[in-house]
Amino acid sequence: MALLHALQRKDKGFLYLETHAGRGAYDLGKSTEARTLALADAHAPELNAYAGVVASWRARTGNPRAYPGSPLIAASLLRPQDRAVLIELLATEAHALERALGTQARVHVECGDGFELLRAHLPPPERRALLLIDPPYEIREEYARVATAIQEALRRFQTGPIAAWYPIKDSRDTALWHAQLVRRIEREALVSEIWLHPCDSRVALNGSGLLIVNPPYQLAERMRAWLPELHALLDGARSGGASVRPLTAPAPAAQHAR
Repeated sequence: MALLHALQRKDKGFLYLETHAGRGAYDLGKSTEARTLALADAHAPELNAYAGVVASWRARTGNPRAYPGSPLIAASLLRPQDRAVLIELLATEAHALERALGTQARVHVECGDGFELLRAHLPPPERRALLLIDPPYEIREEYARVATAIQEALRRFQTGPIAAWYPIKDSRDTALWHAQLVRRIEREALVSEIWLHPCDSRVALNGSGLLIVNPPYQLAERMRAWLPELHALLDGARSGGASVRPLTAPAPAAQHAR
């Protein structure tokens, strides 16, 4: 949402391109309801805005546990001059996404391999775009595919912001991937991470990371304001942490201390 709002500082329209869109709408269970409602009382306006979008979707569906995925959140924020291309590999998920979106002339769903299809949409005719790469990482090779996709996107369109989501399961693996990316991406990039469990375990999902290439002006400063607040609202056990830093080298182990 912050990346989309940054692009909307200018009147000219842009393309929002998502490579692994999923089904769009989810039911996350009872445990998420109170957490999302707590964000409405946050001090940071970004968190308030996010909570508002989720609340609007829940009111629309009549389900207090409903959650709009990134395609629905993005579609709700687009202006008439903006458009979205949402790519999903599985046909059943793509059809579910189309049903969740309803009829929106500026939003197009494609069924196929997002890593391959992004090439057909870059550079966009608008000459402005936001690319979100967020595969499920069900196989280890997807880390390499994400890095290659970022390189390909930059080769075709150097100036647009690129956001690549990744899971945090073991900080050593993440640090190695970051070190490899430093050598492959010759553009400014940020690493944003939030984790609710210690990052030295391979057992489960400990947190989430977002690599942002070509970050908009002052995005890092704002993220350093609201990401710690988000962490405090979500991490009742205080066993995790949050950080926003440039992609320059492998993160020191101290950055993942409690």
